[in-house]
Amino acid sequence: MILLGLTGSIGMGKSTTAAMFAAEGVPVYDADAEVHRLYVQGGAAVGPVGEAFPGVVRDGAVDRAALSAQVVGKPEALQRLEAIVHPLVAQSRAAFFEKAQAAGADVVLLDIPLLYETGGEARVDKVVVVSAPPEVQRARVLARPGMTEAKLDAILDRQLPDAEKRRMADFVVDTAQGLDFAHDQVRKILATVRFQAGPA
Repeated sequence: MILLGLTGSIGMGKSTTAAMFAAEGVPVYDADAEVHRLYVQGGAAVGPVGEAFPGVVRDGAVDRAALSAQVVGKPEALQRLEAIVHPLVAQSRAAFFEKAQAAGADVVLLDIPLLYETGGEARVDKVVVVSAPPEVQRARVLARPGMTEAKLDAILDRQLPDAEKRRMADFVVDTAQGLDFAHDQVRKILATVRFQAGPA
């Protein structure tokens, strides 16, 4: 089974590209969505996160804004949070792999926003980076409700620059030239990795 890692900076079209892989029959594991599931009412992270960070659980779920206020800019607190969340995410990822393998999938996609920033490229076979020119990226992100130039710059400061991601990638999907063009690139990537893998 070929593991593809999908990443890209904010506003590059990563979620749309992940959906294109899914449309081609590739099982997709969304790391961000999994963390969201762990934080909702009944989620496996609610209890331990509430104990480690008093006051962040409201109505039985983790209040992400309250949690963020306790960990952003505090490396020790962030490490404490990661020590709780990362093993839970790893468990769900292992279950996802088992299910995909049982279904006979030859390729799976791991959608991980901070893939390079967390060293995740070492755990996948190939990396796909979703990219678009800076002016397209800024226009997309600033069109989001509540987004400001200052907020965008703060987010970009925490992410590896797009040019660096593209340089390190095995494949790049350009999302600035329309959905059909991007989907065509996705199909070509799948054809290439399957050809390189050879017969099962």
